[in-house]
Amino acid sequence: TNKDYPASLEVRKVYRVLPDPEAESHRMIRVIDESGEDYLFPEQMFAPVRLPKVALDTFSVAS
Repeated sequence: TNKDYPASLEVRKVYRVLPDPEAESHRMIRVIDESGEDYLFPEQMFAPVRLPKVALDTFSVAS
């Protein structure tokens, strides 16, 4: 659970994932949360989403 930081993740929101082979070897993923910082989370907390190029371009401009 995430009781101490309830706003760090929102349910059903798309988050950017950073590559981290070491974390992935432990079934963790590095996610940029609501604070703008990256943290490790268990991969089972997320569902992969493939976005079309136009959506990826929009996210790149907004970053």
